[in-house]
Amino acid sequence: MMAKPASYRCNLKCDYCFYLEKEQMMQPDIQEKEAASDQMSDAMLKRYVRDYIRSQDSDMVDFAWQGGEPTLAGLDFYRNAVKYQQQYADGKTITNSFQTNAIAINRQWAQFFAEHQFLIGVSVDGAAEVHDTYRISVNGKPTFERVKHAIELLKEYQVPFNTLTVINDQNWDKGKETYRALKALGSEHLQFIPIVEIEPHCQLSSTGHYSPAADATLTPFSVPAEGYGRFMTEVFNEWVTQDVGTIYVRMFDSILATWMGYPASVCIQSKNCGQAMVIEANGDVYSCDHYVYPANKLGNITQTNIAKLALSKQQQRFGQAKSTRLTEQCKQCEVRMLCHGGCPKHRIVPQAGEKNRQNYLCQSYQQIFKHTAPAMHHMVQAIRGGGIAADAMPAMSTIYTQR
Repeated sequence: MMAKPASYRCNLKCDYCFYLEKEQMMQPDIQEKEAASDQMSDAMLKRYVRDYIRSQDSDMVDFAWQGGEPTLAGLDFYRNAVKYQQQYADGKTITNSFQTNAIAINRQWAQFFAEHQFLIGVSVDGAAEVHDTYRISVNGKPTFERVKHAIELLKEYQVPFNTLTVINDQNWDKGKETYRALKALGSEHLQFIPIVEIEPHCQLSSTGHYSPAADATLTPFSVPAEGYGRFMTEVFNEWVTQDVGTIYVRMFDSILATWMGYPASVCIQSKNCGQAMVIEANGDVYSCDHYVYPANKLGNITQTNIAKLALSKQQQRFGQAKSTRLTEQCKQCEVRMLCHGGCPKHRIVPQAGEKNRQNYLCQSYQQIFKHTAPAMHHMVQAIRGGGIAADAMPAMSTIYTQR
């Protein structure tokens, strides 16, 4: 579950942010305004921490803090979160991950993160000129240098971090350059997510479901349909010939896991959805970070137990829809088992004679999975032979430097 303690509030104004629009959806009725809040109260925090820990069967429980921008909740909020985690741990190991734009991180934040072993995800879009195109402050100022300074602080305090990079219309043809820029920042764990957004007026049905029109207009910052594939194959060529075992790219790790017979660690590759619910600042729970819409509200933790919300029929239907609403083209695809149709939110391309729609990024996924296949084959052989994935690198130079 992802917690959004500051809701949609942010200290940046990124053009491509899909969560800023939630402010309009979440505006309370006039009668309820005094009781409503766009920041999680201390009482709600305490309830959430207690109930979330109790809902987990595992001996390890991870709290994921996201936004908007989670630092806007304030450092004291997270001091209380850690206090409540210790109070209700009941012998379980508690970990925290924290996704941030990083511009508010100073020595106080870095020291706190280090002391309590938070894993920090830093949003940065590669080189400064690309990052500063969209990731600007509320007063229109560039932010790359501030993010770079924050990363230096995290490294100084030995806080583990990864980078999250959005692939958009500005960097889809700069895979190699972006990868090298992130390495130069010191990132050893990289995530890349494609931005595919529909113009807001084309999104919702009258029932509050995400239901884009057949002729829905993509936002200008969306990645081209083939652009994500080009970006990731460029990144892969750099990584597989130089950095296997020292740099970790989440999508490539997930592909290798799937080749090895393990579950995918990236949700777009999973057979079903529903494993990444969201809790808003007021305790409302939604099916997914990308489906915070009225029709996908499961309930509120002040009224219904978290475990019941997670196991509800509504959430089960949401999760299973990924595998039950495939196009015939998708069902017959040779790489279907590596993506299962991708993220349902990206299924926006009408197919003649079909009720279901094709994923906008289909050609990109096919390119990625086919391009990486030779390397995955060699890595699987190396691992099953008692070695490690990096043992396959010498062979990769011949295969991938020519591509």
